[in-house]
Amino acid sequence: MLDLTADLSPDRGPSSVAPEWQDPSRYWPRLSAATGHLPAPVAVIDRDALQHNAMDLLVRAGGLPIRVASKSVRVRAVLDAVLALPGYRGILAFTLAEALWLAETHDDIVIGYPTVDRAALAELFSSEEAARRITLMVDDPVHLDIIDSVAPAGSRPDIRVAIDADASWRSSTLGHIGVRRSALFSAGEVAAFARQIVRRPGFTLVGLQMYEAQIAGQGDDAGPDAPLIRFVQSRSRAELRERRAAIVAALSDVAPLEFLNGGGTGSLEFTGSDESLTEASAGSGLLGGHLFDGYRSFRPAPASAFAFDVVRRPAVDIATVLGGGWIASGPALASRQPLPVWPQGLRTLAREAAGEVQTPLQGREASGLGIGDRVWFRHSKSGEPAERIDRYHLVSGDEVVDELPTYRGEGKAFL
Repeated sequence: MLDLTADLSPDRGPSSVAPEWQDPSRYWPRLSAATGHLPAPVAVIDRDALQHNAMDLLVRAGGLPIRVASKSVRVRAVLDAVLALPGYRGILAFTLAEALWLAETHDDIVIGYPTVDRAALAELFSSEEAARRITLMVDDPVHLDIIDSVAPAGSRPDIRVAIDADASWRSSTLGHIGVRRSALFSAGEVAAFARQIVRRPGFTLVGLQMYEAQIAGQGDDAGPDAPLIRFVQSRSRAELRERRAAIVAALSDVAPLEFLNGGGTGSLEFTGSDESLTEASAGSGLLGGHLFDGYRSFRPAPASAFAFDVVRRPAVDIATVLGGGWIASGPALASRQPLPVWPQGLRTLAREAAGEVQTPLQGREASGLGIGDRVWFRHSKSGEPAERIDRYHLVSGDEVVDELPTYRGEGKAFL
């Protein structure tokens, strides 16, 4: 059983020894030794690194409770262990089918995206308990219509809903900065939709979600675009803080809300300082994908990683591993590809990148790799490895101490 509450006693005090993951020459060989008896691909979670990340997220959120984004974890044992820590509260799920499954053991689940899954809606309506535990996300009257088309009010339990409002920045010169989610932008638009919800029988408005992807999901530390990114994020933070406060104030005149949710792994400092919010969301920062190496304000430990074996030597300076193409969502850039981290100095080929079946690697260490040798990679975000594997091997110290099934390992593939 994964337990992250151990060794958190304040009596321990700070350690003068740097964490092992800050020294690649110690960290990756230890993981290799612990898992050398396992066939590739092998995926691991280092318990101490996971605990470090979980506590660091809480510090960065400044006391604001964190709702765990399941999309970026997809391992029930990790969800359970993190939610056992003081400061974490509830799950942000990604589909209704997933939420129904998790609701068997969890009682506070918000779905981050609207659903039109009529079969799952019918299942939700058949359970008073599930209807109490699950909150649906809506941002269009059609979402309400679809729910009523499956079962009208009076023939089903009242359905808890939250409004998803756009948290992007609309720049007069740069245009739309952020992801394309809700069409609801202004306080007036959000409040008008809220009034539609409360007037309709069979619905209870309980929350608001605003996810600032242009801040939470965009590194600001390095590269030629870093100054522009920092400028955009600064302007976006100022605009969003003011607009979100106006939206919350407008909603307070419509209905009492249970939660006001914002943020993500990359924006927790900002989220925690926003007095309009009652909770933040985070998930990717728990496992520490390399996408978050590009932030000035924090640096997660590489708590999760996976390894492939070299199966070919097509050239003196190239070693090819079997597999590797575990790509994260988003634009098909290097930032979304797995990153080879050990041995150091390896890189993918520009014309092949990380492939579905094989990944050629080049660099100063490639010539020293032989067939059968192992190469470690870090994922970009956090959820993508769990789509490919049926279990993580939990490493503590020098040994594998447990196996943690992924959603896939439990026979689930929600999206």
